[in-house]
Amino acid sequence: MKKRLMIISAAMLLSLFSYAQNDWKLKDDKDGIKIYTKTAANSNLKAIRVKVAVPATLSQLVAIILDISSAKDWVYSTKSASLIKQVSPSELFYYSEVELPWPITNRDFVAHLITTQDAKTKVVTIDGPVVHDYVPEKKDIIRVRNSYGKWVLTPLQNNMVYIDYTLETDPGGSIPVWLVNLFATKGPMETFKKLKVQLAKPAYKNLHLAFIKE
Repeated sequence: MKKRLMIISAAMLLSLFSYAQNDWKLKDDKDGIKIYTKTAANSNLKAIRVKVAVPATLSQLVAIILDISSAKDWVYSTKSASLIKQVSPSELFYYSEVELPWPITNRDFVAHLITTQDAKTKVVTIDGPVVHDYVPEKKDIIRVRNSYGKWVLTPLQNNMVYIDYTLETDPGGSIPVWLVNLFATKGPMETFKKLKVQLAKPAYKNLHLAFIKE
C-alpha cells in the first residue's frame, strides 16, 4: 500500500511538473531568440522566458552578466546600474534604475547575483533575486520588492552556449498591466539582440574566469 501511494504521489508530481512546463506560450521568435510568456501565479502580469543559443564560452557570458558597469549597454531600459558589494568573484549585489515612459514612475531594484556551476555537466546557473531593503529607497522612484531572475547556461559543441533565462517581476505601483505585458516581449528581444553585440566586443575576447570550467 505504501509503495502504491509513493507511485501515485510521484505520478502527480510529474503531472504537475509537465503542466508547469507547458504553461509557457511562444510570443516571439526572431534571429534565433525565442520569447515565451505565461501569466504569473496569482497575478495578471506576465512571466518571461528566453531561449537562445549564442557563439560564446561560458566565461564570456558569465563575465558580461556580472559586469554591472556594462548593463546599460545591453539591458533594455536600464537608466543606471552600479555595483554595491562584490562578495566574491562569483557573487555580488548591484543597484539598477529602470527607465519607464512618462508619466509612469521609474523603478529601481537591488539584485543579488549568485553564480554556481555543476561539476559534471558544467552547466552554469546565475540566480538573481531582489533584496528590496538592501539600500534606502529613493524619492520619486518606486522600489521593486518582488522579482526573481535566473540564467541557466548550458555549453554546446563548437563554442556555443544555450541560454535559458526566466524572469518573474511585480513592478509595484500603478503600471498598467497591458504595458507590463508589452514590455515582457519587446524588452527581452532588444536585450538579447544587444547581448549578441556585447559578446563580440574585444573586452570579452579570449576571456577566462578562474571559477568557471569550460
